[in-house]
Amino acid sequence: MRTTVDIDRHLLKRLRDEAHQKGLSFKAVVNRTLRRGLEPAPSSAQPYECPTFRMGAPLRPIDKGLALADALEDEETTRKLAQRE
Repeated sequence: MRTTVDIDRHLLKRLRDEAHQKGLSFKAVVNRTLRRGLEPAPSSAQPYECPTFRMGAPLRPIDKGLALADALEDEETTRKLAQRE
């Protein structure tokens, strides 16, 4: 089927370069590229899992965020006051 498509200049150059390098027609490279882009991702790909590490028990309860922030701020204020003396 024939159609008109506006292709960005840099993409057009890449398509033409690939056609030239592989000895294929421009049409074949465009069709192959479109096919690859429209195919669903392979289901054999493993989902990414981020490694986790045990860090030991927390030094303070972390279930109450504002209380933890207050305690940390109080400690920092105390440390700064101690440095002045």
